[in-house]
Amino acid sequence: MPSPAHLLARLEAVASSLRTRPDALALLALGSVGLETDRLDEHSDLDFFVIVAPGARAAYLEDLGWLERAHPVAFSFANTPDGRKVLFGDGVFAEYAVFEMEALRGVPYAAGRLVWKREGVPDALAAPAAPAVGAPRSAAWQTNEALTNLFVGLHREARGERLSATRFIQQYAVDRVLDLATLQGTARAGHADAFMAERRFEQRFPEVAAALPGMVQGYARNGPSALCILAWLEAHSCVDSRMAVEIRRLAERVGAP
Repeated sequence: MPSPAHLLARLEAVASSLRTRPDALALLALGSVGLETDRLDEHSDLDFFVIVAPGARAAYLEDLGWLERAHPVAFSFANTPDGRKVLFGDGVFAEYAVFEMEALRGVPYAAGRLVWKREGVPDALAAPAAPAVGAPRSAAWQTNEALTNLFVGLHREARGERLSATRFIQQYAVDRVLDLATLQGTARAGHADAFMAERRFEQRFPEVAAALPGMVQGYARNGPSALCILAWLEAHSCVDSRMAVEIRRLAERVGAP
């Protein structure tokens, strides 16, 4: 597996390739290769933005020659209109997007690190002009959304739609638990991810994480998972009593103890 030093060296190689192209303006590293290099390890990948001159974006997305000059690419695909995911031949994985300067102003992203920039490109490019995320939903909204996820999910389970039930109970409702923990708790050491609450959750909220095995018991145990989530909500938020009764009734119907 690639070492942290190897990953950072690959970014430098990408920067060296971009320097040779007059329409390349900057390379912005994000996440663990950006401002959070203290958490960089052998399981990390490369996340970065390439900033290019007006009219150059399509060429960078369609022709990977600039990336191949850093290292041969074994696999790639366009996962968004703006970027690609790639696996280099030596096992380094990367996700990147290509933007023109003006378009970047409307893109939400967490602040990063300018690995390289052409003269005249502002340092302020490293921080987003648009906010990374909107205002968080209230604790009441998170709680009630979780309750309705459980209610709908248990009805899907009773109907025989187990896959849909699993998503409503063990994914959507659990997502609301994660957001509630973020709203209500004091996180321990660890970098928060503005877009994905589950990232490093175990390190940041170990007490809540200890309850997750009960909330996510697997495909065949939606009823017990729902009851565990409900119990956590009752202990940490204001739960509507009628909804709690209905959720327990449904859980019993689908076979939860």
